[in-house]
Amino acid sequence: MGAQALLQALAAIDPAPLFALSLLPYLLFLWWSWRSGRLPRLAFWGFCLTLLFVVITIAAALVAEGVYGKQLADVDPLHGGAEAFLTLSNLLVLLGFRQTGGKPTAVNKS
Repeated sequence: MGAQALLQALAAIDPAPLFALSLLPYLLFLWWSWRSGRLPRLAFWGFCLTLLFVVITIAAALVAEGVYGKQLADVDPLHGGAEAFLTLSNLLVLLGFRQTGGKPTAVNKS
């Protein structure tokens, strides 16, 4: 199989099932990080907020398609609003790890 044929075969694959399958390992990561208490609390909530980003992105994509007849990337206000949640989650992860100074801490389970 040549490179061109391989690229065409990969382009024909619907990525939606892969995205759905990726949810399971991420939820297991969140469960492990909560149970182990090895992540800083703020970082843990930042990782949780990533799930909110996914939900908002899906909703924004449906609105972009239904209302504007375009992909989400082509509707700047919706795309920017969805990406703001990714930025927020990344910021919480960064600040959470920055607070610890690299020292392991427990997640406050209260």
